[in-house]
Amino acid sequence: MIRSVRDDEVEEVLDIINDAALAYKGVIPPDCWHEPYMSREELWAEIDAGVKFWSYELECRSVGVMGRQELQKVTLIRHAYVRTGAQLRGIGAGLLAHLRQGVPQPILVGTWAAAWWAIRFYEKHGFKLVSTEEKDRLLSTYWSISPRQIETSVVLADERWFGRAL
Repeated sequence: MIRSVRDDEVEEVLDIINDAALAYKGVIPPDCWHEPYMSREELWAEIDAGVKFWSYELECRSVGVMGRQELQKVTLIRHAYVRTGAQLRGIGAGLLAHLRQGVPQPILVGTWAAAWWAIRFYEKHGFKLVSTEEKDRLLSTYWSISPRQIETSVVLADERWFGRAL
């Protein structure tokens, strides 16, 4: 079952994010890694900025989360994580399909350039990498991240993005 996350479930969302994000440890640049990967304050800042989270429940337990941020010209998929013990079971694909429903504008996803598994996941679902120049512009425009994270990240876009000037 996929459903919206309630405010009283923030601790569970943090637990899922920080569990799944361990995959980045030793992969992304060391100066970009910190523990916990996401703090409670960072998560609330994302929610306050308009990121709405959905949870994938399996056997009455939340095993995955994914956020969607609706902006004026694009929609961003944010913070997509599946618990380590529940990966490779279609949970991320189910969340992504759910969050893409009814979105009329282009959808963008940012991830670490070294996270080949995340890039491959989005490509499998029809997203394509944008150019480096476009990536830098998009990350600076639509995300609130450090210059270092911009440097070490990529952006993927769905089919609606390509051929459209924003």
